[in-house]
Amino acid sequence: MTGETYRFGEYELDTAGHLLRRGSESIHVEPRAFDLLCHLVTHRDRVVPKNELLDLVWGDRFVSEAALTTALRTARLAVGDTGGSQGVIRTVHRRGYQFVASVTVVRSGSPDGIGRGSGTARAVTPIGTDRQVIRYCRADDGTRIAYATVGTGEPLLKAANWMSHLDLEWTTPVWSHWLTGLARDRRLIRYDERGCGLSDWTVPSFSFDDWVDDLETVVDAAGLDRFPLLGVSQGGAVAIAYAARRPERVSRLILAGAYARGREVRARDDAERHAAALDLEVARVGWSHQDARFLQVFASQFLPDGTPQEWEDFIAFQRQTTSSANGVRFLEEFARIDVSAVAHRVSCPTLILHSRDDARVPAAQASELAALIPDSRLVMLDSRNHLLTAAEPAWPEFLSHIDAFLAER
Repeated sequence: MTGETYRFGEYELDTAGHLLRRGSESIHVEPRAFDLLCHLVTHRDRVVPKNELLDLVWGDRFVSEAALTTALRTARLAVGDTGGSQGVIRTVHRRGYQFVASVTVVRSGSPDGIGRGSGTARAVTPIGTDRQVIRYCRADDGTRIAYATVGTGEPLLKAANWMSHLDLEWTTPVWSHWLTGLARDRRLIRYDERGCGLSDWTVPSFSFDDWVDDLETVVDAAGLDRFPLLGVSQGGAVAIAYAARRPERVSRLILAGAYARGREVRARDDAERHAAALDLEVARVGWSHQDARFLQVFASQFLPDGTPQEWEDFIAFQRQTTSSANGVRFLEEFARIDVSAVAHRVSCPTLILHSRDDARVPAAQASELAALIPDSRLVMLDSRNHLLTAAEPAWPEFLSHIDAFLAER
């Protein structure tokens, strides 16, 4: 990679330092998307064929064009571009892609370059799949649990949630920005829950208590003493149960899109109980038969403001993370979750972040958590998405709240 910095619009792309900036802000980009962006800007004088990009980014590893599409979308999001506007990267039908934004080249070490004062570009260690380390530990019942660490600094442990895959998460726009954002200036530890991802899919037991026990297994295997804990969606309930069980270990608790009681438990009357049972039955049929119509509706509940392509990415990712039978088992267990009786035992400071118009978990569930957990604060985000996307304004706000909360003493 040449030691050059490319300036276009508000952005600077430092190829030697593996860094993208917008003004004074550093933007973390998934490694494959970054390499794709660098190649396109370096060869902006021509249309770069798809096969050339596949060979450059993935080498001898065989991947489908869908992987290229995902990396391209991630690169576009990083520089404020979209497949519709194409102001930075243009798709040339049946030929490939071309970098079309106006570019100024600043060589490393030039008077006004990024390396000002030292004569070299500042080296930055990229965060990504090539930097994470995956290990395995065993639960008491023999189930293998895969866990990964990435980044450096103070630890942040993320409880597992629907659905995860320690390796593939880096290449899906559903999760890649979550990983780079959460691992920024800290050591992120996460794991695949039993039944999905790189953990064992065939397991002797599959219950909420197992999930809490598996979290504790990962804590011990990773050698963590006292640490902040993040729970997303149903992972929030797992995190609450663990924090109540081990108050001496959890220093701070962050809950995102979480709830204390599953839909079956929180139903207030026969009508709500019937609706909950009907939804679960539809989910059983949809997941068992991998019905495309159901899966699209399911994806739209997580990403109501997502595009059809983002829904397809979400569906494709889920299909790779677990079996149809396990997908049904997860949904059945989610409906029965209830940590309302132990939430008051959480003694650490707690930050609750929730999309104001969450289509999957109503905001009332966040209010209930705030009422149950003694030392908690609630922040409502301006979004409809259950899983925040990289392009929406709520995403940097979400990260800034977490950074500020973890910096408190």
